[in-house]
Amino acid sequence: MSKVAIIMGSTSDLPVMQDAVDILKEFNIEVEVDIVSAHRTPEKLFDYGKNAHTRGISVIIAGAGGAAHLPGMIASLSPLPVIGVPVKSSNSIDGWDSVLSILQMPGGVPVATVALNGAKNAGILAAQIIGSSDKSVLDKILAYKENLKVKVEEGAKEVRSGK
Repeated sequence: MSKVAIIMGSTSDLPVMQDAVDILKEFNIEVEVDIVSAHRTPEKLFDYGKNAHTRGISVIIAGAGGAAHLPGMIASLSPLPVIGVPVKSSNSIDGWDSVLSILQMPGGVPVATVALNGAKNAGILAAQIIGSSDKSVLDKILAYKENLKVKVEEGAKEVRSGK
């Protein structure tokens, strides 16, 4: 069974990152959640990044605000796909510092980056990565997308009928 690691720089990121936890649980994907600060616990960061793949992790979602070094540092250490979630934090410049810190990675150290506070999409992307080689997860993704379509069609029907 595949497992997704969801890490963040501090507990203040958890309200945003909880969306990734929730959607992955909806897809019945095992989740490991931890605090790994690039600046305050660098030894833990190095150990986590170098060893996550040996513990059954398939994808790492890393959320960070402010300078947002966590996703890039984890990606530099791990052979696993890393999805970065820029978090708008209290010390942020409208979140742009986090977005650009995660988005502008040098060649050779990719981090897939979702929108500011976009942890739900990070969870969906992690599930899609796993679903590319796990039919049961792929089937859940297909059902999820079909449900999105149905909800839009129902909304359109309500709008057209004037409700």
